[in-house]
Amino acid sequence: MTRVVITGIGAVTPLGNSANDFLDGVFSQKLGIAPITKFDASETGITVAGEVKDFDPSQRVGKRDARKMDLFSQYAIHASHEALEMAGFDPEDMTPNERFGVIMGNGIGGLTTIEEQVIKMHEKGPQRVSPLFVPTAIPNMMSGNVSLRFKAQNINYTVVTACASATNAIGEAFWRIQAGKADMMLTGGSEATVNEIGIAGFAALTALSTETDPKTASMPFDENRHGFVLGEGSAALVLESLEHAQARGANILAEIVGYGASSDAYHMTSPTPDGSGPARAMKEALSDAQLAPEQISYINAHGTATGANDSAESNAITGLFGEQAVLTSSIKGMTGHLLGAAGAIEAVASIGAIVREELPVNVGLQTQDPQTAGVKLVNDDNKNVAPEYVLSANYGFGGHNAAVIFKKWSEA
Repeated sequence: MTRVVITGIGAVTPLGNSANDFLDGVFSQKLGIAPITKFDASETGITVAGEVKDFDPSQRVGKRDARKMDLFSQYAIHASHEALEMAGFDPEDMTPNERFGVIMGNGIGGLTTIEEQVIKMHEKGPQRVSPLFVPTAIPNMMSGNVSLRFKAQNINYTVVTACASATNAIGEAFWRIQAGKADMMLTGGSEATVNEIGIAGFAALTALSTETDPKTASMPFDENRHGFVLGEGSAALVLESLEHAQARGANILAEIVGYGASSDAYHMTSPTPDGSGPARAMKEALSDAQLAPEQISYINAHGTATGANDSAESNAITGLFGEQAVLTSSIKGMTGHLLGAAGAIEAVASIGAIVREELPVNVGLQTQDPQTAGVKLVNDDNKNVAPEYVLSANYGFGGHNAAVIFKKWSEA
């Protein structure tokens, strides 16, 4: 069986615009949630979000190329560029490679572009719509732009499974290398939906927190949780076959060993209350990795801070692993919920836990909900753990469930 390793990571997040800044933020319990600055949100009823701050597309995207891309593609290019740099490549001098592919995850596509162009059409007429509207807005242009920029000629597609998108993308990229169809993949996800229609849409679903204090806006697994905080950003991972990575003397960060996915087939937006759908995805990931539940050191949970998700996810975790059996946390108390990119930044946080030998604290928790009491949450007292196996899971509207398992790197 081909082993698959991670040799590079990159990130653009509410906690910082590099992988190291993001991980520094995660492990220092930095709050990336703040008052909305990108537009006047006063009429939406929502006041805070996990915005990317001080993003400069000229650093890695380039001003000229940035004008041809929606923000979600810009974020993906930036994160992918950094991941390739960390992996030991020169992103500015990649050669065409038929054994190098791209699979990325996204939830909504170029929502900023869609919003801007619909307004322009309404105010100035259809003849004023940009000729770049379609190739800028469609979701697949994230992976398309990444593939084009870095000359990846193997498979090139974008997974769209709502908030499970990036985790599905990472798992599919892993399986493709494992099957011998590619030597290297760029994978992860990106989302840029902190705009008026994005906030208004989720607010209309009553899914968003209306809290004005960033410290208590996102409270995963808390008895007083009241909805999720919308976030934005991107993260990318370079996956390689072990043989390919070792042949070029790459520095290996961690190994990916399992992937599982399932469908609730239950409800348009709500998960199965008993958690059976998410549990099947995690169980398949364990089977794929040939691991027993007790071998997992840490679970990076989806943990959206919504009533339905956290209770269903708790049922899934306790049903599969047992009560208080495995340390668990959600980083969404710090970042907000990045929708289709959530699984990407959470994969980077999971790899960071392995490399830094520390677990992310479940920030935002004040009093754990009795309905989630079976889940053993990470806090300052139990965070100093060097995990060997980390499971990261995400779930999305439409009943999508996905889980991946990372392992501390060792030759054995």
